[in-house]
Amino acid sequence: MSEIIESNDAAVPPEHKYFTEAAKRQRTEGTKQFEQLHFSDNNRLRSLADDPWADHAALDKLPLPIDDGGRTKFLITGAGMGGIVAAIKLMKKGFTADQIIMVETAGGVGGTWYWNRYPGLHCDVEAYCYMPFLEDTGYMPTQKYASSVEIRTYLEGLVKRYSLEGRILYRSQVTGLEWDDQRNVWKTFVTMRRGPDAKEEKQLTVHADIVTLANGLFPYPQIPIVPGLADFQGQMFHTSRWNYEVTGGSCDVVFPAMDKLKGKRVGIIGTGATAVQHVPELAKYAKELYVFQRTPSMVHARNQRKTEPTEWRKNIATGPGWQKDRLENFAENVAGNKPEKDLVNDGWSKLEAYCAIVGGNRFGHIAPEKAQEHIGTMIALDSEQNKRARDRISQLVKDKKTADDLTPWYPSWCKRPTFNDAYLQTFNSDHVHLVDTNGKGIESFSAKGVVANAQEYPIDILVLSTGYRSPSAGGDPGSKTGIEIVGRNGRKISDKWEEEGICTFHGVCTHGYPNLFYQSAAQAGVTANYMHVIDVQSEHIAGIISQGLKKPSGKGVVEATATAEQDWGLLIASGAAYFSAIAICTPGYLTQEGEALKMPAADDMVGMMKKAKAAIWQRGIVDYTRMIEEWRDNGKLQGLEVSAGE
Repeated sequence: MSEIIESNDAAVPPEHKYFTEAAKRQRTEGTKQFEQLHFSDNNRLRSLADDPWADHAALDKLPLPIDDGGRTKFLITGAGMGGIVAAIKLMKKGFTADQIIMVETAGGVGGTWYWNRYPGLHCDVEAYCYMPFLEDTGYMPTQKYASSVEIRTYLEGLVKRYSLEGRILYRSQVTGLEWDDQRNVWKTFVTMRRGPDAKEEKQLTVHADIVTLANGLFPYPQIPIVPGLADFQGQMFHTSRWNYEVTGGSCDVVFPAMDKLKGKRVGIIGTGATAVQHVPELAKYAKELYVFQRTPSMVHARNQRKTEPTEWRKNIATGPGWQKDRLENFAENVAGNKPEKDLVNDGWSKLEAYCAIVGGNRFGHIAPEKAQEHIGTMIALDSEQNKRARDRISQLVKDKKTADDLTPWYPSWCKRPTFNDAYLQTFNSDHVHLVDTNGKGIESFSAKGVVANAQEYPIDILVLSTGYRSPSAGGDPGSKTGIEIVGRNGRKISDKWEEEGICTFHGVCTHGYPNLFYQSAAQAGVTANYMHVIDVQSEHIAGIISQGLKKPSGKGVVEATATAEQDWGLLIASGAAYFSAIAICTPGYLTQEGEALKMPAADDMVGMMKKAKAAIWQRGIVDYTRMIEEWRDNGKLQGLEVSAGE
């Protein structure tokens, strides 16, 4: 029998270790190894997705922004960052707040920043790029990487500044959209929730001239399907619904004093980008902290610092257009296009090979037959910084075995890179225990604790830091959040995308579904800063609507032509080979736990085309932006059919 070489063996080349470690984590269940809390059959687990932040009594008293059977010009699903930016972009084109209705499932605004309030949470890209409309508001973030408290407060302020607070239908979910060809409107079915615990449901039907789907990337927190979880007798919660009643502290404090953890044994499942931020905080208060790991994160230095007003005025907010310039400079660095000056100059800029999943111009067009060569180029490009990240662990973590277990063996583009100045050092504390499962994950839960590596670890409190359903899962833009969309001739968009694959024009609309727009990475330009994606797409959507209707009071129908949609899909497909390096990634949300790497049979041309059409714009978000800006400036709206409304 041949000897099995472990991946930490120095004799094994890094790229071989990547395959070894990925194979350990590959499971036949794929995404089915997880359960989305919202849809759990177990009442206790499903309740972990309830809204802990909503003031239900106050929300019940709010007047509805629209009556049953009413009509609105714009309906936006979501009042997170995507929905807020979409609404403001429309208003900057001359439309008004009273023409907009936003439907939001939560009890407040902010989306991911409403739900996620765990201790230590900050944005992982520079706040000067991440927080929208800083140039308009004149706001100066207090730190280079803003806290969740600051971001949530800022987003609430934007809603008030643009008079949108009375235009939001809270605790409500759009469940269906049906296009009415006679009236040229979207008949919209909404489920509203009311009462002390938002358990009372009421159905509402409204009509919208134009609909924008802005539901965000991570609507559904998930947990692993592991025996015994629901029967664990201790207290537990998911990080997306942090329970300060259990830990102590407050969601309104960045680094809360979690005094209720004193004397408690705390277990954390998961070591992704979320855990990297809250583990150091839990370690300050728990008696014993057990961190259960399937796959380690790649952790770089953050180098957090306060924003100095003089530097802000002199070097950052330097004049008109400064934020767009900064956004694009950051994106070009991440795409490997190397602008003359690095304005942001942080850890993201050093990830030269991250362009493997966001695209860029550096390597030009990659033909399918050159895919394997391109993968080799990406691995070589990533080699130096990847080694730096691994070496940093051995420099900061004192115990060699712990350091080895914390060492990631995958290319830097395969999981969201993390940036933290305290996480690795936390494992030097005697009461913090890393339980590495060598890629297998935990085995089960007992009434008193967690079973991993055939050993039970007794705990009092369980923190589920297990992430969300993959953003690329869920199908079409409606199905991702349970919206059934029926377009012209009664055709469901889910059927269309199932039969034809992803079908868009510029990544924001699709033929057969007039006056329907959406924010999505599919067939669009992307970057590491998703706010940039939201900003570009919202500007494009607002521009299309503004040009199509000619004036804010105008009515009309705007729809992508079948030919334009097909041409766009072929253009996207032609660049798909650029992203071939995803194929060597360890299972995770990027690959849908490996499901996205499964290829159709070589002779299945339809399946191969569907796969290729699922790619993004190959040359990066700045190139994508220039292309759609030139298209709008042309003024002809080529590829769209525009007709007068009723």
